[in-house]
Amino acid sequence: MNPTPHTRFSPSLSRPVRYALFACTLLMAGWAQAQLAIQSLTVTAQGGGGELVRIQTNEPLRQLPAGFSMQAPARIALDIPGASNATGQNLFELNQGNLRSANVVQAGDRTRIVLNLSQPVGYELRIEGNTLLVQLQPGAQAAAPVAGGALGAAFAPAGPAARTQPLVDIDFRRGAQNAGRVLVELASSQTGVDVRQQGRNLVVEFQQSSLPEGLRRRLDVTDFGTPVQTITATQMGDRVRLLIEPTGNWEHSAIQTDNQFVLEVREVRQEATRPGQERTFTGDKISLNFQNIEVRSLLQVIADFTDFNIIASEAVTGSLTMRLQDVPWDQALDTVLQAKNLGQRRTGNVIWVAPNEHIIQRERQELEAQVHVQALEPLRTQFFSLSFARAPDVKAQLVGTGTGAAAGAGAAAAGVAAAAAAAAGGTGAATAASSRILSNRGSVNIDSRTNQVFVTDVPSGLERVTDFIRRIDVPVSQVLIEARIVEADDTFGRSLGVRLGGADFRGVRGGTPGFGLGSNRIAFGASLDGVTATTGQFGALTAANTTFVNLPALALAGVAPAAVAATLFSPSANRFLNLEISALQADGRGQVVASPRVITTNQNLATIEQGVRVPFTRNNDEGESTTEFINASLKLEVTPQVTPDGSVIMRVTVNRDSLGIVTPDGQAINTRNISTEVLVENGGTVVIGGIFETSERNTLNQVPGLGELPLVGHLFRSTARQTERRELLVFLTPRVLTTGAALR
Repeated sequence: MNPTPHTRFSPSLSRPVRYALFACTLLMAGWAQAQLAIQSLTVTAQGGGGELVRIQTNEPLRQLPAGFSMQAPARIALDIPGASNATGQNLFELNQGNLRSANVVQAGDRTRIVLNLSQPVGYELRIEGNTLLVQLQPGAQAAAPVAGGALGAAFAPAGPAARTQPLVDIDFRRGAQNAGRVLVELASSQTGVDVRQQGRNLVVEFQQSSLPEGLRRRLDVTDFGTPVQTITATQMGDRVRLLIEPTGNWEHSAIQTDNQFVLEVREVRQEATRPGQERTFTGDKISLNFQNIEVRSLLQVIADFTDFNIIASEAVTGSLTMRLQDVPWDQALDTVLQAKNLGQRRTGNVIWVAPNEHIIQRERQELEAQVHVQALEPLRTQFFSLSFARAPDVKAQLVGTGTGAAAGAGAAAAGVAAAAAAAAGGTGAATAASSRILSNRGSVNIDSRTNQVFVTDVPSGLERVTDFIRRIDVPVSQVLIEARIVEADDTFGRSLGVRLGGADFRGVRGGTPGFGLGSNRIAFGASLDGVTATTGQFGALTAANTTFVNLPALALAGVAPAAVAATLFSPSANRFLNLEISALQADGRGQVVASPRVITTNQNLATIEQGVRVPFTRNNDEGESTTEFINASLKLEVTPQVTPDGSVIMRVTVNRDSLGIVTPDGQAINTRNISTEVLVENGGTVVIGGIFETSERNTLNQVPGLGELPLVGHLFRSTARQTERRELLVFLTPRVLTTGAALR
């Protein structure tokens, strides 16, 4: 501290004059003491690495200056309020280690010192007498200032240490985009807060604070679905520590408004933002550490960092405490505005900041002005010649009575009219205008013969009509849909059987039969009349009347089996034994391919059908009969929809009917049907359905007991096996045709 100057006055001066000169001297001395000046800036390299910047002032600083750091280009900016630049230069070429140069610029009632670095590093501030020391961290990559450094200074309370004050509350909530928000209610807005990352965790320390017994707990917030898993609150001497354990890839930001401290941890999203998702911030990264800084001053800091001009409304007031580390500047601005319920409107490189209610009121006034202008604008008439759309359909959309896709385009084109009507007439007017493209004064006429539309409206209404017709009067995409219906069948059958018989002629020819029955005759077969004693004709003995085992093979697919017969007889030809073996194997394969193709425009139903109409007789309750015809046909119904990426959504129905068996009531119809909706890429093929049928039948006919004997049992039984497989597959291939393409 400089000594107070002493002044002597000549005794020859009168007493009033001496008092006046003495008062002026005191004022000048006080002004000289209040004027803070930066006298020099030097840098020295430290033995353990890093650089130490010494900023010499004419008197000690009352508090550490506020500052922020940037990533690209790497800079550290310090603002010293109420100071002037007494060094005589603005640029210092230093070239010491990571420090290249320094700029000292006086602007208004403050002086900004900018340290230009080769790479981003952390820093620490401290005051020793009339010197402000800036310690640059060695080899740190854009790290946050260490504890006790700039971060601690930014949130540290000014003045002497105060007594510990208890925290009021600790709460956790889920924010937008699944962000975790830790809310701490402080006892005072002057409570110092230190936030730092420790490994994979976050540590928040509240200086000169105590933790009530009810808040000493560990919160498990896993069920909230945010990156934050647990929050542990503990007392560490005269400080309260919050240990926050996040998971995954995350980033954080902290902000303090009055007595509330909010720490937000959100997931880092790498994918590109699509329409409707949270906005993406692309500005250069900035770090801001301030305690109780006025919002208007903070906006000035952001304006100095960017190329934008920021205009703040007179209603922008208040102050806040914030700590943002390495966040895009546009995100920092958005965070500040949200914290103070402010909004922004950009015009070129000018940003207007005002309370949200002021912005809404201004937009309402602009919309009301548009309504008044439309009420006074002169009407104009314009005609449109349509090439692809139909004039009646366009008229229905312009006046708000149409439906469909064009109605959606019309509602989008009438957004300004709807907003203006809402500002002027309330909800009812907005509802009416939302589906009407013309203004309230507009009218439309059409000429169906020439397919022209005549519109009379104000100029702004004609602009909307022109844009609407330009969007809908375009050729509609055509789609070729080709279906392949494949029916395949595979049949297999095998049948094996025998016929066994015999006869004895010894009794007929005068000899002695082996067995005596009746009139000295015997036969092995179905009837004794097979052997006649009087005639003895050989023709009377056949396989039909001498067979006692008759189990021939079954016919398959209408084909009789083949037979092999053998006869054993005695040397005198009086005794016979007949054996006939019949067998058949059938193997069949068939395939039917139907390929209907049809072309239709986008979102229009197409149908193609081929087949026969079968008469069917129906009787009513009075006994009268009527004849109806039922279709037995191949039918394809499809409605395509072309997506923006060129794929095709198809709502398709396929019928495959054929004539079946004949019943006493008429011809039966075999029906196969499939109905579905499927998404297919352009030119791709998809199987939309299939029916698989398998039948297997084994048949055994035998003489009880004898047919079960080993080996010999084959002479007393017949076997048959039949297997049948049927398959039905439906393939679909859509192709989006270019203009002029035809079905080949």
